[in-house]
Amino acid sequence: MKKPVLIFLLLTFFATAVSAQFRKSREKATNASVDSNLNYANPGEYTLAGIEVVGLNVLDKNSMIALTGLKVGDKIKIPGDAISGAIRRLWKHGLVGDVSIKVDRIEGSNVYLSLQLSERPRLTAFYFTGISKSQETALKEDLNLIRGKIVNDALVRNTENAVRKHFVKKGFLNTDVKIIQERDTLNREGIKLNINVNTYSKVKINKITIEGNQNIDAGKLKGKLKSTHEYARISIHRTIFRSLLTQPFWKMGDSVSWREVKAFVNDNIKLNIFAGSKYIQTDYEEDKKKLISFYNSKGYRDAEVLTDTVFAAQKGTVNIAMKVYEGPKYYFRNITWKGNYLHNDLTLKSILGIKKGDVYDGELLARKISFDQKTGMDISGLYMDDGYLFFDIKPFERVVEGDSIDVEMRIREGEQAIVNEVTFSGNARTSDHVIRRELSTYPGQKFRRSDIIRTQQRLGQLGYFDPAKVSPDIQPNPANGTVDINWQLEEQSNDQIQLSGGWGGQFGFVGTLGLTFNNFSLRNVPNLKEWNPLPVGDGQRLSIQAQANGRSYQNYNFSFTEPWLGGRKPHSLTLSYSKSFSRSVGPGASSYNDLNSLIKLDNVMVGLGRFLEWPDNYFTLNNTLSFSAFDLNNINYGLGCSTCQSYALSLITAISRSNIDDPRYPSQGSQISLAVTLTPPYSSFNDKDYANLSGEEKNKFQEYHKWMFDAKFYLPLDRKKKLVVEAKAHFGFLGAYNVEKTGIGPFERFYVGGDGLSGGFSSFVLGQEVVGLRGYENNVLTPPDYGGNVLGANTSVRGGIAYDKFGLELRYPITTGNTATIYGFGFVEGGNNWGSYEEFNPFDMYRAAGFGARIFMPAFGLIGLNWAYGFDTVPLGTRGKQPSGAQFHFTIGQQLR
Repeated sequence: MKKPVLIFLLLTFFATAVSAQFRKSREKATNASVDSNLNYANPGEYTLAGIEVVGLNVLDKNSMIALTGLKVGDKIKIPGDAISGAIRRLWKHGLVGDVSIKVDRIEGSNVYLSLQLSERPRLTAFYFTGISKSQETALKEDLNLIRGKIVNDALVRNTENAVRKHFVKKGFLNTDVKIIQERDTLNREGIKLNINVNTYSKVKINKITIEGNQNIDAGKLKGKLKSTHEYARISIHRTIFRSLLTQPFWKMGDSVSWREVKAFVNDNIKLNIFAGSKYIQTDYEEDKKKLISFYNSKGYRDAEVLTDTVFAAQKGTVNIAMKVYEGPKYYFRNITWKGNYLHNDLTLKSILGIKKGDVYDGELLARKISFDQKTGMDISGLYMDDGYLFFDIKPFERVVEGDSIDVEMRIREGEQAIVNEVTFSGNARTSDHVIRRELSTYPGQKFRRSDIIRTQQRLGQLGYFDPAKVSPDIQPNPANGTVDINWQLEEQSNDQIQLSGGWGGQFGFVGTLGLTFNNFSLRNVPNLKEWNPLPVGDGQRLSIQAQANGRSYQNYNFSFTEPWLGGRKPHSLTLSYSKSFSRSVGPGASSYNDLNSLIKLDNVMVGLGRFLEWPDNYFTLNNTLSFSAFDLNNINYGLGCSTCQSYALSLITAISRSNIDDPRYPSQGSQISLAVTLTPPYSSFNDKDYANLSGEEKNKFQEYHKWMFDAKFYLPLDRKKKLVVEAKAHFGFLGAYNVEKTGIGPFERFYVGGDGLSGGFSSFVLGQEVVGLRGYENNVLTPPDYGGNVLGANTSVRGGIAYDKFGLELRYPITTGNTATIYGFGFVEGGNNWGSYEEFNPFDMYRAAGFGARIFMPAFGLIGLNWAYGFDTVPLGTRGKQPSGAQFHFTIGQQLR
């Protein structure tokens, strides 16, 4: 470097240093001059001439000046309360980390202040350590952390409390939360929060003790604590061993009461394997209310929990000690009515159903007054179904003669309400007219509670909306005697990709791939903007399905359903077409791989259905006209011909009734159907001698009548309608118009046993009805292969002409969300299949029992896992027998009949 340049740089550095030192000296002199003018012992009054704010990067200067309360032109004393008050106000808002107010300069009686602030850092990011990703996702929903928020002590403290509270709710009572503040290297004004969580183990309940219960057993009271349970264990052997160490068995006393034995067993044997045992405070508080409600239902209206204590026990568990006061047991005495003009006392008493001398039950009284879901008969329903929406009833109780209670029912009947506006919300994909046509509530009609319930059921059964979220928002207008109803809906996807599979029968594995669109819109097909991915919204059903088993079997099916033909009445139209091919080893085959037999089947169906108003509006009637054409080539299966054609023209009439509450997991209601299939009685129109006809001519036009009855009933066993019993019965009968002349033909017979998916080769040839019976091999209960032969028929034709099946299934849901419904079950069932009516005995059944689970996902349909044990040995004629034993059935997309 050249010397002139070096000299220039040195002179520049020296000049800068001298200038900075001169500026500091001047500032010190100014401050000294300002300080010399201030007398802290005798404050002076000044006019605030200006305020300068320094140190801000994000906050607005004018806003910060406004927060101080100081204004230019104010008279202030320095030092004085105005300055100290301004500092306190800035601290109060928590926006800054450091505050100081200095006198910049004094000019006569005017003072200029300098407001020196340091901003608090802002939140740029936060992350968790110590917990899983799934726990993070659930936790973030409970936190109110927003990027850009000022990080202060309150934010940190509230976040710690929120995280701890979140995990305490889930049973992690010992959760420890530490929040570490880290500087953001990319933003010098930003802070990242490291939220470290240590949940430790869940705290379980070791023991629950209840004192003060004189009339109700402690075990029964514990059972009413639905979410608060002792953890499962068996410790009776330890207790007996400890007792023997302290006192020999022969010295324990001459007698032991049954109450003591029962208490001993309850204390040492806990078998609530499927019930959660973690302690959650909110659930415990709710359970205490349920305990008192149970006492009230037994007549103890004064019952209360006097004290309860939760204290630590061994190994991360807690004990709960409760003391209850039962009080006296009360009974109903006189029930009187006041204010009722439309209905007399006798009518109201019969609906109330409470008699003099009945145990006092406040919950039952409230249910019979407002809404009795079990019977559907209650006082409010009597009035509201006649339009009296503004009806009100209040029971007034009076205790008399110690344990008796008189109740006076005070009624205000009001005026009848007329429906004014009916609206709905939440239907983004479904068209308005699809919802409107399902409504039973119309503007201008008299309000009826039964119409509300019916509409709620129909909207839930459509499948387009979550049944649990279909909610009517009823807004009465007493001033003009009208009511507005808004139906609040939440849509769910119910289109399906069907993947069906099963193993059994002659063909082994059978697979199906299908697409079903349950909310299709044919009118929007030309409008590409409505495709998402297909046109939706009109409630039509489009189904395309393909089923195959290699070269041996293929089936292609297409169907379309319009539920409201013409758009005015619920008359449905269904069109379907299917084409099937089946190949097998036939006569003259060179090997087992030579599939030289071929059957072609074409089927066309047209169906019309409608809702009925009688006997009630839960009934439907469906009529279907079906035509099938069979083309057989090199077939030898008991038809009397190897290469021929057969045709079936049939009318199928089905009447059914369904009032279940949720099609995915029914908890109450029933499904009953009776279907009759009739072909033309060709034999009645001709004088042919069927005994001497060839098989080809005899079976060219199929002739039969078929009757199918199915019934399912659902009964909830608890108030939450989770534990549900399904009772079902199925019957099927096949007959001929002239048995002596034609006999019962080989078509449409019954195959029973197994998973109900595959009926084998003959079921395809002859269009058989496949019925599942778990615990047995597929189609094993099918004459004539077991039991006797088919009377008056070729013994090479398989299939029964009468079957029955009965079953009980106990279900409990694991989850019933929108994405999936999963429930486990245990079952017992029995059934049989007969080849003649002479052998028919509905009580002669093959029995089975087992357990399993079902998963329903809108995209894939129903998936079933069944383990079953068949108790009875099945005779198989010349093929020996199937012994009793266990079977595993796996089904996808099809529920067992």
